[in-house]
Amino acid sequence: MSSETRLITKTRRTRRSRRPTNNLLSDALCVFVVLFAAQRYAVAHAGYAAGPDAREIVEEAQKRTDAKSQRYEGLLQVFDAKGKVSDKRWSFERLGAHGQSKSVLRFTAPAEVKGVAMLIVNHPDRASDQWMWTPALERDRRIALQDRSTRFFGTDFSFEDLEERDVNQYTYASLGEESVDGAGCWKIQSTPKEGRSSQYTRSIVWIRKDNYTLLRIENYVKDQVVRRLSYTDVQNVQGIWTARQLEMVDLRRNSRTRLTVDKLEYNVPFKDEDFTLQAIRRQ
Repeated sequence: MSSETRLITKTRRTRRSRRPTNNLLSDALCVFVVLFAAQRYAVAHAGYAAGPDAREIVEEAQKRTDAKSQRYEGLLQVFDAKGKVSDKRWSFERLGAHGQSKSVLRFTAPAEVKGVAMLIVNHPDRASDQWMWTPALERDRRIALQDRSTRFFGTDFSFEDLEERDVNQYTYASLGEESVDGAGCWKIQSTPKEGRSSQYTRSIVWIRKDNYTLLRIENYVKDQVVRRLSYTDVQNVQGIWTARQLEMVDLRRNSRTRLTVDKLEYNVPFKDEDFTLQAIRRQ
């Protein structure tokens, strides 16, 4: 074999020995590219994998309480800082829901407040309109915006707390998850949108993960919690999970008001004319 022939044969053998090395390198690069692309995809879609965002949760909670109307009777027990208890009873009727509703709240006991009524007209884009009717004076008065932070008839609810919240009047941020009375909840910060008149700087709400029921609201003025509303005795009423007991705590006054709901009904046949100033004056 000539020297030229030996050189050609050696070169061919060298090329054949390098081919497997090139294939392994190519395969490794392909795996790296696929893994890198998968990682990029996972990061980009992490929000979707984590579940619904804060606004979606609140929207679903609101959707699950939709009803054409509502009626109940309530026992209000006011506990002052010294433990003294005073009782009031009222009836509540509502037509419509979530920012586009009208409601009438009327005291039925004790005698000194019997017949006093509130008409509340909720709006989707602004604060509600509120009027109070006092039969002893035969006079109604409109509740001014600057008075909405005051206590409603000696209870720990303010006039603003009687409004019906609508999801579109707030912005939301997730604060993670936290249990309330053993129930797993989403913890969400709710902040009034610009133009939404409110005494509260922000609120934190706890919503149950299993049935989207609201369990707690903490209302803040700047960085201080001023009122805490708790929802308990949650029952399924006509397909709507509803708290049969609510307790509002005024942390500045160290007092609380418990509302126990009786004779609750949804989708009661009401008429628009039942929710006017003329109507509450007649009753």
